[in-house]
Amino acid sequence: MVTPQTILVPITNSPESFEAVGIAVTLAKPRKGRVYVVHVIEVNRSLPLNAELESEARRGEQLIRRAEEVASELGFQVYGQLLQAREAGQAIVDEARDREVEAIVMGIGYKTLIGSFQVGRTADYVLKNASCQVWVVRQPMAGTKSHSE
Repeated sequence: MVTPQTILVPITNSPESFEAVGIAVTLAKPRKGRVYVVHVIEVNRSLPLNAELESEARRGEQLIRRAEEVASELGFQVYGQLLQAREAGQAIVDEARDREVEAIVMGIGYKTLIGSFQVGRTADYVLKNASCQVWVVRQPMAGTKSHSE
């Protein structure tokens, strides 16, 4: 397996997202690669796609700044962008294709629905439709400790 040099990291307000940023930076830094960080604002179908969603945009910009801080602490610069789309999964796959990245690194929580683990709608779409590698960073199950603890 070849270590990816250009990486896209979709972020949300979750610890897993920022862990994914750290992993992407760790992968890209030795090869002088690039890491693109995106936050997708999903626009309700009752609104026009280019609707001004000020509070969501503010939160998204804060998340991008936080991702930039995580990368900066590791001595690396990431390139952040805020996107608006109907579906986050499709926006992530399209952005990865447009930027010709070699991998998507995404963080997901550990969610159960009816007693069974669910990867989530966005991650499921990305895993099924991305033409590049997809790396998933999942939080530990509740009640267990990770190796770093």
